[in-house]
Amino acid sequence: MDYNGYSGNNYNTTSYGAQGAANGGGFMGGEVQSSPAGAKSGYGKDTVRPATVKQILRAEHPHPDAEFKIDGDIVTQLTFVGQIRNISTQATNITYKVDDGTDIIEVKQWLDSEANQDQMDMDTKPKLVEDSYCRVWGRLRAFHDKRHIQAHIIRPITDYNEINYHLLEATAMHLFFKHGPPNGAAGNDQKAGQNGQTNGNAAETVGGVELPKHLSPRAVAVYKYLRNSPQSNEGQHVQLIASNTGMEVDAVFRAAEELVEAGLTFTTVDESTWAVLDF
Repeated sequence: MDYNGYSGNNYNTTSYGAQGAANGGGFMGGEVQSSPAGAKSGYGKDTVRPATVKQILRAEHPHPDAEFKIDGDIVTQLTFVGQIRNISTQATNITYKVDDGTDIIEVKQWLDSEANQDQMDMDTKPKLVEDSYCRVWGRLRAFHDKRHIQAHIIRPITDYNEINYHLLEATAMHLFFKHGPPNGAAGNDQKAGQNGQTNGNAAETVGGVELPKHLSPRAVAVYKYLRNSPQSNEGQHVQLIASNTGMEVDAVFRAAEELVEAGLTFTTVDESTWAVLDF
């Protein structure tokens, strides 16, 4: 894993990255509480942000109706890792106190009563115990000026490389939002984006695939990045594509839509992650 200029070209998702929930591991009970009506409207911004507990507790929140921001960027879904210091089980929820070395935060997971009735299902789930390490996915909430995470998924960490990987991932995202993409990444994309075409109307071939002539320069740039990145079943997340190509997130979404419509890529773990469709 190469963090060249704090977000190297080999930086791709793994089974323990921010998109690791796709494995199906962990407890899914709280997932039903994710926003129902605004799911589509938040297409461009409702992505997973890797963070530390300190970043989460210091997130900007000027008034109760405002959205939380880290490094000036709106965050809706968060993921972090840490050690469970305390577990408190109630009739309707389980509260975990999770410490990642930067601070401690409460994580609440609401219980699914129907799932809890299936003892066999409970026995097959990984166990979360005090002093063990876990990964959390969820939303940041505030109640009476006290912040907590409403968890969608909590799962144990079995590979301790995941802890270091997450801290590097959170650092890379922090540097990207504070200082922009690494030097040189933005300039290459701007050259393609300022012209309306790449090589006139000539079809371009990337990795043995002839691209449609109507593709925009930004779509070609995203496809090249996806094709040249290490291939995996999980694909590449929008934040990573934006970071490594120097493009804005909205531009990546528009480019990805072109590629999906052209049958060149497909979404994987969510609507913000894509992989190349091999022919």
